[in-house]
Amino acid sequence: MDNLNVNKHISGQFNAELDHVRNQIMAMGGLVEQQLVDALSLLNRPDAELVNKVIKTDSKVNSFEVDIDEECTRIIAKRQPAASDLRIVMAVIKTIADLERIGDAAESIARMVERNMDKPIKASLVSLEHLGRHTAKMLHDVLDAFARMDVDIAWKVHQEDRKVDKEYERLIRELMTYMMEDPRSIPQVLDALNAARAIERVGDRCQNIAEYIIYFVRGKDIRHLAGDEVEKLL
Repeated sequence: MDNLNVNKHISGQFNAELDHVRNQIMAMGGLVEQQLVDALSLLNRPDAELVNKVIKTDSKVNSFEVDIDEECTRIIAKRQPAASDLRIVMAVIKTIADLERIGDAAESIARMVERNMDKPIKASLVSLEHLGRHTAKMLHDVLDAFARMDVDIAWKVHQEDRKVDKEYERLIRELMTYMMEDPRSIPQVLDALNAARAIERVGDRCQNIAEYIIYFVRGKDIRHLAGDEVEKLL
Protein backbone atom coordinates (compact mmCIF):
# COMPACT_ATOMS: atom_id res chain seq x y z
CA MET A 1 0.00 0.00 0.00
CA ASP A 2 1.57 3.31 -1.10
CA ASN A 3 1.79 6.38 1.13
CA LEU A 4 -1.23 8.05 -0.48
CA ASN A 5 -3.47 5.06 0.17
CA VAL A 6 -2.11 4.73 3.72
CA ASN A 7 -2.97 8.38 4.40
CA LYS A 8 -6.46 7.92 2.96
CA HIS A 9 -6.95 4.83 5.11
CA ILE A 10 -5.82 6.64 8.27
CA SER A 11 -8.00 9.64 7.40
CA GLY A 12 -10.99 7.38 6.82
CA GLN A 13 -10.50 5.67 10.17
CA PHE A 14 -10.17 9.02 11.92
CA ASN A 15 -13.37 10.32 10.34
CA ALA A 16 -15.18 7.14 11.36
CA GLU A 17 -13.97 7.59 14.94
CA LEU A 18 -15.15 11.21 14.98
CA ASP A 19 -18.53 10.20 13.57
CA HIS A 20 -18.88 7.57 16.29
CA VAL A 21 -18.05 10.13 18.98
CA ARG A 22 -20.57 12.58 17.57
CA ASN A 23 -23.24 9.87 17.48
CA GLN A 24 -22.44 9.03 21.09
CA ILE A 25 -22.75 12.63 22.21
CA MET A 26 -26.12 12.97 20.47
CA ALA A 27 -27.30 9.82 22.24
CA MET A 28 -26.09 11.28 25.54
CA GLY A 29 -27.77 14.58 24.73
CA GLY A 30 -31.07 12.85 23.99
CA LEU A 31 -30.89 10.99 27.29
CA VAL A 32 -30.16 14.18 29.23
CA GLU A 33 -32.94 16.06 27.45
CA GLN A 34 -35.49 13.40 28.40
CA GLN A 35 -34.14 13.33 31.96
CA LEU A 36 -34.65 17.09 32.23
CA VAL A 37 -38.17 16.96 30.74
CA ASP A 38 -39.10 14.19 33.18
CA ALA A 39 -37.68 16.13 36.12
CA LEU A 40 -39.59 19.27 35.17
CA SER A 41 -42.84 17.34 34.82
CA LEU A 42 -42.44 16.31 38.47
CA LEU A 43 -42.90 19.92 39.54
CA ASN A 44 -46.51 19.71 38.45
CA ARG A 45 -47.21 16.01 38.97
CA PRO A 46 -45.06 14.41 41.69
CA ASP A 47 -44.64 10.71 40.98
CA ALA A 48 -42.38 8.35 42.93
CA GLU A 49 -41.75 6.07 39.95
CA LEU A 50 -40.71 8.96 37.72
CA VAL A 51 -38.53 10.37 40.49
CA ASN A 52 -36.64 7.06 40.60
CA LYS A 53 -36.33 7.01 36.82
CA VAL A 54 -34.77 10.49 36.75
CA ILE A 55 -32.34 9.63 39.55
CA LYS A 56 -31.31 6.31 37.98
CA THR A 57 -30.84 7.95 34.58
CA ASP A 58 -28.06 10.05 36.07
CA SER A 59 -25.79 7.00 36.36
CA LYS A 60 -26.35 6.29 32.65
CA VAL A 61 -25.46 9.89 31.83
CA ASN A 62 -22.30 9.60 33.93
CA SER A 63 -21.32 6.41 32.08
CA PHE A 64 -21.77 8.18 28.75
CA GLU A 65 -19.47 10.98 29.91
CA VAL A 66 -16.74 8.57 31.01
CA ASP A 67 -16.92 6.48 27.83
CA ILE A 68 -16.89 9.46 25.46
CA ASP A 69 -14.12 11.18 27.40
CA GLU A 70 -11.98 8.03 27.23
CA GLU A 71 -12.61 7.72 23.50
CA CYS A 72 -11.64 11.35 22.91
CA THR A 73 -8.45 10.89 24.95
CA ARG A 74 -7.59 7.83 22.88
CA ILE A 75 -8.20 9.73 19.64
CA ILE A 76 -5.93 12.57 20.72
CA ALA A 77 -3.17 10.16 21.77
CA LYS A 78 -3.46 7.98 18.67
CA ARG A 79 -4.28 10.47 15.92
CA GLN A 80 -2.73 13.68 17.27
CA PRO A 81 -5.35 15.80 15.48
CA ALA A 82 -4.64 19.40 14.53
CA ALA A 83 -6.66 22.48 13.56
CA SER A 84 -10.39 21.82 13.09
CA ASP A 85 -10.03 18.11 13.94
CA LEU A 86 -8.62 19.02 17.35
CA ARG A 87 -11.29 21.67 17.85
CA ILE A 88 -14.13 19.17 17.37
CA VAL A 89 -12.54 16.76 19.85
CA MET A 90 -12.12 19.56 22.40
CA ALA A 91 -15.68 20.76 21.76
CA VAL A 92 -16.96 17.23 22.45
CA ILE A 93 -14.97 16.91 25.69
CA LYS A 94 -16.31 20.22 26.98
CA THR A 95 -19.86 19.51 25.80
CA ILE A 96 -20.15 16.18 27.58
CA ALA A 97 -19.03 17.84 30.81
CA ASP A 98 -21.84 20.38 30.53
CA LEU A 99 -24.38 17.71 29.57
CA GLU A 100 -23.38 15.70 32.63
CA ARG A 101 -23.98 18.76 34.81
CA ILE A 102 -27.40 19.29 33.23
CA GLY A 103 -28.13 15.70 34.21
CA ASP A 104 -27.05 16.56 37.75
CA ALA A 105 -29.49 19.50 37.72
CA ALA A 106 -32.33 17.17 36.66
CA GLU A 107 -31.42 14.75 39.44
CA SER A 108 -31.36 17.64 41.93
CA ILE A 109 -34.91 18.65 40.93
CA ALA A 110 -36.11 15.05 41.27
CA ARG A 111 -34.59 14.71 44.73
CA MET A 112 -36.21 17.98 45.79
CA VAL A 113 -39.59 16.65 44.67
CA GLU A 114 -38.89 13.39 46.52
CA ARG A 115 -38.24 15.27 49.75
CA ASN A 116 -41.53 17.13 49.38
CA MET A 117 -43.67 14.33 48.02
CA ASP A 118 -46.25 14.71 50.79
CA LYS A 119 -46.09 18.50 50.81
CA PRO A 120 -45.78 19.68 47.21
CA ILE A 121 -44.15 23.05 46.70
CA LYS A 122 -46.82 25.50 45.59
CA ALA A 123 -44.86 28.72 45.89
CA SER A 124 -44.42 30.29 42.43
CA LEU A 125 -44.86 26.86 40.85
CA VAL A 126 -46.08 28.31 37.56
CA SER A 127 -43.02 30.54 37.28
CA LEU A 128 -40.70 27.64 38.15
CA GLU A 129 -42.27 25.45 35.45
CA HIS A 130 -42.05 28.26 32.90
CA LEU A 131 -38.36 28.79 33.65
CA GLY A 132 -37.84 25.06 33.26
CA ARG A 133 -39.59 24.93 29.90
CA HIS A 134 -37.46 27.85 28.72
CA THR A 135 -34.19 26.09 29.54
CA ALA A 136 -35.46 22.75 28.17
CA LYS A 137 -36.10 24.50 24.84
CA MET A 138 -32.57 25.91 24.96
CA LEU A 139 -31.19 22.41 25.48
CA HIS A 140 -33.23 21.00 22.60
CA ASP A 141 -32.10 23.79 20.28
CA VAL A 142 -28.42 23.64 21.23
CA LEU A 143 -28.38 19.87 20.67
CA ASP A 144 -29.89 20.52 17.24
CA ALA A 145 -27.19 23.13 16.62
CA PHE A 146 -24.50 20.63 17.69
CA ALA A 147 -25.84 17.96 15.35
CA ARG A 148 -25.66 20.38 12.43
CA MET A 149 -22.75 22.49 13.71
CA ASP A 150 -25.05 25.44 12.99
CA VAL A 151 -23.62 28.70 14.34
CA ASP A 152 -26.83 30.67 13.72
CA ILE A 153 -28.89 28.41 15.97
CA ALA A 154 -26.04 28.30 18.49
CA TRP A 155 -25.93 32.10 18.66
CA LYS A 156 -29.69 32.32 19.18
CA VAL A 157 -29.40 29.88 22.08
CA HIS A 158 -26.51 31.90 23.47
CA GLN A 159 -28.63 35.05 23.50
CA GLU A 160 -31.55 33.28 25.17
CA ASP A 161 -29.55 32.90 28.38
CA ARG A 162 -29.98 36.59 29.17
CA LYS A 163 -33.76 36.11 29.10
CA VAL A 164 -33.43 33.09 31.38
CA ASP A 165 -31.34 35.12 33.83
CA LYS A 166 -33.98 37.87 34.00
CA GLU A 167 -36.75 35.31 34.43
CA TYR A 168 -34.73 33.66 37.21
CA GLU A 169 -34.27 36.99 39.01
CA ARG A 170 -38.03 37.63 38.92
CA LEU A 171 -38.69 34.15 40.27
CA ILE A 172 -36.26 34.67 43.15
CA ARG A 173 -38.08 37.86 44.13
CA GLU A 174 -41.42 36.02 44.03
CA LEU A 175 -40.11 33.22 46.23
CA MET A 176 -38.55 35.60 48.73
CA THR A 177 -41.83 37.52 48.98
CA TYR A 178 -43.77 34.28 49.48
CA MET A 179 -41.38 33.22 52.23
CA MET A 180 -41.70 36.53 54.08
CA GLU A 181 -45.49 36.45 53.88
CA ASP A 182 -45.72 32.90 55.23
CA PRO A 183 -42.73 31.87 57.41
CA ARG A 184 -44.14 28.35 57.65
CA SER A 185 -43.29 27.92 53.97
CA ILE A 186 -39.56 28.57 54.48
CA PRO A 187 -38.36 24.92 54.14
CA GLN A 188 -40.37 24.38 50.95
CA VAL A 189 -39.40 27.75 49.49
CA LEU A 190 -35.72 27.04 50.13
CA ASP A 191 -36.12 23.83 48.14
CA ALA A 192 -37.85 25.81 45.38
CA LEU A 193 -34.96 28.29 45.40
CA ASN A 194 -32.48 25.45 44.95
CA ALA A 195 -34.57 24.02 42.11
CA ALA A 196 -34.72 27.44 40.45
CA ARG A 197 -30.95 27.75 40.70
CA ALA A 198 -30.47 24.30 39.18
CA ILE A 199 -32.76 25.23 36.28
CA GLU A 200 -30.99 28.55 35.73
CA ARG A 201 -27.67 26.72 35.56
CA VAL A 202 -29.08 24.55 32.76
CA GLY A 203 -29.35 27.74 30.72
CA ASP A 204 -25.71 28.55 31.49
CA ARG A 205 -24.65 25.08 30.36
CA CYS A 206 -26.56 25.45 27.11
CA GLN A 207 -24.86 28.79 26.53
CA ASN A 208 -21.49 27.10 27.06
CA ILE A 209 -22.29 24.42 24.47
CA ALA A 210 -23.33 27.14 22.01
CA GLU A 211 -19.90 28.73 22.52
CA TYR A 212 -18.15 25.41 21.80
CA ILE A 213 -20.07 25.08 18.52
CA ILE A 214 -19.07 28.56 17.41
CA TYR A 215 -15.48 27.86 18.46
CA PHE A 216 -15.38 24.71 16.34
CA VAL A 217 -16.95 26.25 13.24
CA ARG A 218 -15.32 29.69 13.35
CA GLY A 219 -12.19 28.90 15.34
CA LYS A 220 -12.88 31.82 17.68
CA ASP A 221 -13.40 31.88 21.44
CA ILE A 222 -16.37 34.23 21.98
CA ARG A 223 -16.60 34.00 25.77
CA HIS A 224 -15.34 37.53 26.35
CA LEU A 225 -16.56 39.22 23.18
CA ALA A 226 -19.41 41.73 22.95
CA GLY A 227 -22.50 40.73 20.99
CA ASP A 228 -21.73 42.94 17.99
CA GLU A 229 -18.20 41.48 17.81
CA VAL A 230 -19.58 37.95 17.75
CA GLU A 231 -22.12 38.78 15.05
CA LYS A 232 -19.28 39.92 12.78
CA LEU A 233 -17.77 36.41 13.05
CA LEU A 234 -20.98 34.58 12.15
